[in-house]
Amino acid sequence: MCLFDVAHKSEQVQQLELQTVQAEFWLDSEHAQKVMQDLNDLREEIAPLEMMRHKLDDLEVIITLAHDEGDEELWLEADEVLATLKKQLGKLELSVLFRGRYDHHAAIISIHPGAGGTESQDWVSMLLRMYTRWAERKSYQIEILDLLPGDEAGVKSVTVLIKGKNAYGYLKAERGVHRLVRISPFDAAKRRHTSFASLDVLPEIEEEDQEIEIRPEDIRIDTFRASGAGGQHVNTTDSAVRITHLESGIVVSCQNERSQHANRERALKILRGRLAELTERQQLEEINSLRGEQKEIAWGSQIRSYVFQPYTLVKDHRTGVDVGNINAVMDGDLDELIESYLRQTAGQNT
Repeated sequence: MCLFDVAHKSEQVQQLELQTVQAEFWLDSEHAQKVMQDLNDLREEIAPLEMMRHKLDDLEVIITLAHDEGDEELWLEADEVLATLKKQLGKLELSVLFRGRYDHHAAIISIHPGAGGTESQDWVSMLLRMYTRWAERKSYQIEILDLLPGDEAGVKSVTVLIKGKNAYGYLKAERGVHRLVRISPFDAAKRRHTSFASLDVLPEIEEEDQEIEIRPEDIRIDTFRASGAGGQHVNTTDSAVRITHLESGIVVSCQNERSQHANRERALKILRGRLAELTERQQLEEINSLRGEQKEIAWGSQIRSYVFQPYTLVKDHRTGVDVGNINAVMDGDLDELIESYLRQTAGQNT
C-alpha cells in the first residue's frame, strides 16, 4: 500500500490555495499564518513525490530506448537516474518514520551534568555546541530558554528550543545519558576521565493545543531573582519564574528572558511538553502491560559513548553504530546516528 496519497494532498493544496485568494483571508493574521504554514508543508511533501514520478517516467523511456537501440550510453544514463531515485527514496523512507503525534513539532532539549563537577559541566557545554551545530546544518532556529553557567567552566544546566519541521521527531532519538571519555583539560596530571550528562527532549506544545490543557488552579507560580547571565535588569528583579504542576509534581523554570511575563510563557511551554511526554509514557506503559512485555522504559539510560582517548570513537549502544570521526560528530554530524536509531525503532514498532 502506498504510504503517500499524492492526489489527496494535491487536493488539499488546491483547497488551501483557494482560501489564500479570498478577500478576508488576511484579516485574521494568526489563522492566515497557520494556513500558509500548512500549505508550505504540503507542498514540501508533494514536491519530492512529483519529482520521483517524473524520474520514473524518464527511466521507463530511457530503458525502452536503450533496449530497442542497444545503446550503451543510454544504459549508463538509466543507471544514473536509478541512483538518483534510490537516494530520493531513502529520504522519503526517513520522512515516513515521523508518525508520532508531536514528531512535526519544535523540540525543547534540556541537558544536565552528572557527577564530576567542572568536567561534567564542560561536557554539557560540548553537547550544547554539538546540537547547536546540528540544528544549524538543518537551518533550524535555536533559542536558549534557560542557562545556568558553571562555577569555573562549562554549564550547570541548559534548556534550548529548536524550531523546525520534525525537530522533535529527530531529537527524541537523543533522549538519555551521554558518556564522555577523554584526558581532562582540568586535570594537571593529565589523567583520563569519564563524564556523564543527561539529555531530555520534549515537544513544544502551543497553548491552543486542546489535548494538553493547563488550568490556573492546576499550577503554582513562584518568582525569584535570576542567577545566570542576562545583564543588570535580569539580575536585579524577580523576573525568573518557577511553575509547579500540582497533580504530577512536575516543576519547570525559566529565567533567560528579561521580563517575568516572557519567562512565564516559556515555562508554560516547557510544562506542556513535559505533560505531553508524561501522557505518552503512560500510554506506552499501558500498551506494554497489555502485551505482557517487560521492556524497560529507560528514559535516563546510557545511549551513547564519545571516546577521545585512547582512541577516537562514537558508539551508539542501542543500534551498535560506530563512527570513527568524532570531531565531525561533535561538529553536528549526527544524522547517521539519529537515523539509524529511528529506523530501528520503526522496525520494532511495526
